[in-house]
Amino acid sequence: MKNTFFYVLLSLTLFVSCNTNNQSKKEADCASTYMDYSNSDDQFTGGIKMIPITTPKGTFNVWTKREGNNPKMKVLLLHGGPGGTHEFFENFDGFLPKEGIEYIYYDQLDSYYSDKPNDSTLWTTDHFVEEVEQVRKALNLNKDNFYLLGQSWGGILAMEYALKYQDNIKGLIISNMMASIPAYEKYAAEVLGPQLPPEIYKEIKTFEDKGDFANPKYAELVQEYYYTQHVLRKPLNEWPEFINRAFKHLNPNIYIYMQGYSEFGVTGNATLKGWDVSQRLKEIKVPTLMIGGKYDTMDPKYMEWMSTQVQRGRSLTCNAGHVAQYDDPITYFNGLIKFIKDVDNKTF
Repeated sequence: MKNTFFYVLLSLTLFVSCNTNNQSKKEADCASTYMDYSNSDDQFTGGIKMIPITTPKGTFNVWTKREGNNPKMKVLLLHGGPGGTHEFFENFDGFLPKEGIEYIYYDQLDSYYSDKPNDSTLWTTDHFVEEVEQVRKALNLNKDNFYLLGQSWGGILAMEYALKYQDNIKGLIISNMMASIPAYEKYAAEVLGPQLPPEIYKEIKTFEDKGDFANPKYAELVQEYYYTQHVLRKPLNEWPEFINRAFKHLNPNIYIYMQGYSEFGVTGNATLKGWDVSQRLKEIKVPTLMIGGKYDTMDPKYMEWMSTQVQRGRSLTCNAGHVAQYDDPITYFNGLIKFIKDVDNKTF
């Protein structure tokens, strides 16, 4: 009996040891292949690939940069703006590599690192949807590995892409963007604006009513009182270098053409005026994560509601403003990583 017990114990020890060794080997293999760019067409450029985009006005190149290597989990990042850059996402470097999740930085056409034809006929959601589709094909992204993450304006683009091409997507992430510009404007006017000191809000609205957006005082008031409460909740002198660099590189021409001058809504005849796909969310059938911020420029309750409108939705609310990935990175990345892995494991 003692001998039998001894052999059972020995077998269990060897089994556990073997499983532990196998798991360690798998983790080591994953770690060794994640940053292995050998025999890839972007090895000599460190993951950077300029992708030609065909448009009615000619062919232009957009900048992309692959980080890591995972055949099952590839996240294409759609930056905000319009006219922003991939730089808003640079702190993804601190979280996704450890999890073995591949992600791709991408500057849309007329953004800082890509070609700049400066042709406003290309500044449409239809163009940018087709641009994303061309990028997807060039990077060999498909329904078995392709996660699409759009933040702010990138969220508009991601929703529009999904409504046309969702059969290509494995998972969709909408970060800090409501499905309706009118609803966003209503929230800004009725909730966020009145939260500012009354005299400050009155002064800001006076500038806006006069159309005096170029006045340095207007920018100063918006940055000091609005941005630090609802964009990134830190004093301006504590904003991280990569966020400041992203704002420095933002293309004002495309931003003003599509969004307008105001942070409280879409002004004048900017092309995103009236954009609304809220009634079409029910068409989205792929697993979808909606990320909002408690202090965001976008209504967090509306973001939660959006997760109930898609066919397979999940909601995540961070203790953050609009740049939730930096404002509350622990909540943001824990939720993002769990979503990606749940979808990959088919446990979503």
